[in-house]
Amino acid sequence: MRIGLTCYPTYGGSGAVAAELALALGRRGHEVHVISYSSPFRLRSFAENVSFHEVDLSGTYPLLEYFPYSLALAVKQHEVALREQLDILHVHYAIPHAPAAFLAKQMLEEDHEIKVVTTLHGTDITLVGLESSFFTVTKFAIERSDAVTAVSAFLRDATYQEFGCVACGIEVIPNFVNLDEFRPAAASDSAECVRIAPPGHKTLVHISNFREVKRVPDVVRVFAKVRERMPAILVLAGDGPQRPDAAQEAERLDVAEDVRFLGKVDAVAELLRAADLYLLASRSESFGLSALEAMACGVPVLAPKVGGLPEVVEDGVTGALIPLGDLEGMSQKALELLSDTALHASMRRAGIERAMQFDTDHIVPLYEDLYRRVIAR
Repeated sequence: MRIGLTCYPTYGGSGAVAAELALALGRRGHEVHVISYSSPFRLRSFAENVSFHEVDLSGTYPLLEYFPYSLALAVKQHEVALREQLDILHVHYAIPHAPAAFLAKQMLEEDHEIKVVTTLHGTDITLVGLESSFFTVTKFAIERSDAVTAVSAFLRDATYQEFGCVACGIEVIPNFVNLDEFRPAAASDSAECVRIAPPGHKTLVHISNFREVKRVPDVVRVFAKVRERMPAILVLAGDGPQRPDAAQEAERLDVAEDVRFLGKVDAVAELLRAADLYLLASRSESFGLSALEAMACGVPVLAPKVGGLPEVVEDGVTGALIPLGDLEGMSQKALELLSDTALHASMRRAGIERAMQFDTDHIVPLYEDLYRRVIAR
C-alpha cells in the first residue's frame, strides 16, 4: 500500500507513535510518505521505504497576521497524494490535520480517490477539540473521516461523550513499543546506571513535553519526599512550558542538586534502562506511551489513576496507580517500591511481560487490516 502520514513532529506521544508506525510500515514493505512541517524526532535518518515531505512555511502574506498552516498542509497533502498515487492519508491528532486531510481529499475528488484515516491521541479531543473555536470543525472532521481510531478505550468513550458522534464507529488500536529498542538492561548495560547516578542512589525518571497537563512540579515534589528517606536522583528528560516551574520547585525544596534536567533527548531507551522507577503525575493521559516504554525496559511505573493509564499499567502488578493529586500517597508508594527488592523485581518482570502485548509486530497489523478494509469500501 501507498500511505501518506501526517503528524506533529514534536516530542509528544502522537509524534512518536506516528513516526514508529511509518518506520514499521516501511519495514513491512509499504511505501510511506510523511507530510509535516518538520521531520518527526524519531525519523531523522534514512529509513527503508519512508520519505519525508516538508510543508512550505516560507510564504509571507501581508493581509494575514498568522500563517495559514492548515491550508499549506492541505496543499502539500494534495500534491503528494496525487504525485505518489496514495491509497491512504493517515493523520495523527485531529486538529488541524483531519480538516486539512478532508480538504485535500475534496481537492483530489476529480483526479484521484483517497481514503482518510484519523487517529485520536488525547488532548486533541479532551482539551483542544473542546475549545469553542475548534469544537465544530473537530466533530466535522471526525465524522467525515473514512475511519477513526483511538489509542485507548478511555479516549474512544470520551470522544463519544464529548462530541456525540456515536455513529463514527471509532476503533481502538493501542499505542505500541519497539521491543528491539526498548528492552531490559543486560549485564553489559550495568555501567549506564553508574554514569547517571552516583553509587548507592536510586534513579527516578520522568519524560514528557513539560506541558501543564503533565504536572511536572508534582513529580519534583514526590521526588523530594523520597529524597528525604533515601539517596536518589531525579532525571527529567524533555522540555516545555513547565520546565522553569519544575526547576524553581526543586530549588525551593532544596533538591536541585539531585535533579537532572536533560532537555530533549531523542534516544530515551538507555535512560529508561538505567532507571529504578518511572514517575508520572499527569492530570490526564489518554494512553501513556512513556509508561509503556518504561515497562518494556523493566522499570515499574508510578502514576495517577487517570485516563487510559489503567489500560497500560496494571496496578500492583507492573507498578502502582494512585488517586490524582495524592502526592503523599505517591511518595509512600515510591518508597515502598524502591525499598522492597522482591516487589520491585516482581514488577520488573511483570512489566516486561505486559509490554510484549503491545509489541510493534502485534499492533501494526491492526492498522494494515484497517487500511485494507477502508480501501475496499
